[in-house]
Amino acid sequence: MYSFDAYLTRALNSIAGQHGTLDLLMVSASAWGVPILVLLVAAQWWRKQDRQHHRHILVATGLSFLLGLAINQLILLFAHRVRPYDAGISHLIVAPSADPSFPSDHATATAAIAAAFLVNGAKRMGLLSSAVALCVITSRVYIGTHYVSDVVGGALTGIAAALLVRTLYCEGTAIDRAITNIL
Repeated sequence: MYSFDAYLTRALNSIAGQHGTLDLLMVSASAWGVPILVLLVAAQWWRKQDRQHHRHILVATGLSFLLGLAINQLILLFAHRVRPYDAGISHLIVAPSADPSFPSDHATATAAIAAAFLVNGAKRMGLLSSAVALCVITSRVYIGTHYVSDVVGGALTGIAAALLVRTLYCEGTAIDRAITNIL
């Protein structure tokens, strides 16, 4: 399985550093994808249409994001995977990271946001967020910071977090009403 993962990682990373425009796009997606999605979620708080329901979805999205990253921290207690550039699998076109490779926080964060929108019925935002997530996830392998399995594992963590939040954070409860009535 590792050899297949390494093969896919090499294949996605192999053209990095050869195409200036594509490199710039991938580095930008990697650096700015998560902050842009977070700002996109936050900016919708003051939307007028169907305010309570929409705010419930935004809170669920934020909780999914945070839960996914918290789960990653638990995983890191047991998994200490070396980065693919340190293993000679990829070549890095950005500054190195000191964190372990598995799972990808970028993949977790973006997938959690996209999945939260989708499982809560916000199809348009879910599809837009999914497109951004796919760009970010691909960019992390392209720039050399992650194996393919790191981003797949991160995405699955984000999706699992969104499903768990969807199950536990119910619309219309006292806590939901208190949170969604802020500002």
